[in-house]
Amino acid sequence: MSALAQLKRHLRPGQVYRRKDLARWSNAVDRHVRQLVDEGRLEKVSAGVYMAPRKTRFGVAPAKPEKLVETFLGDDRFLLVSPNAFNGLGVGMTQLHNEPVVYNRKRHGRFKLDGRTYDFRMRSSVPRRLSKEVLLVDLLHNIDRLPEDKAAILPRALARAGEMDRGRLTRAVKEYGSARAERLLAPVLRPAQAAAAFHAPA
Repeated sequence: MSALAQLKRHLRPGQVYRRKDLARWSNAVDRHVRQLVDEGRLEKVSAGVYMAPRKTRFGVAPAKPEKLVETFLGDDRFLLVSPNAFNGLGVGMTQLHNEPVVYNRKRHGRFKLDGRTYDFRMRSSVPRRLSKEVLLVDLLHNIDRLPEDKAAILPRALARAGEMDRGRLTRAVKEYGSARAERLLAPVLRPAQAAAAFHAPA
């Protein structure tokens, strides 16, 4: 069996690979990758990142955004925020946004993956999952970037915060690491912080 044929055996439809992943199975990775791209066995989705196409009856299925981002970063410690996730908070946001945001520890800037632009924002602390509390903190942290009227959205967002579990909201602020969101939420969080201090062991 040729070296190229052996490399093909490792490819899985819909999977995303970095060049160094493919190099584990090839003795001439750049030549083999070029051949596989020419054959349609691989698609280049970004610099050094390739996808093995998964064909459906509707055509080639796009790679899952989570797979693209994880492979691009070489790290699974990231939080992918849908561009329209804020609309589900019930604070009056209805506009559609185009770019998903990726909070991570390695990359900063806008990068195109598989034809779509992602806004990578590097942070020292990345929340483990996208809860409604984390999403609200994210909204407050980025409120000046949003196209909606800040004067209308901010009071609604703070009112929504008042309906949330204060303990989980406090943890979200700490986990997210946003001094700005903490300042804006101070009137809501202060009772929870006072209670925590009261119950803390002497």
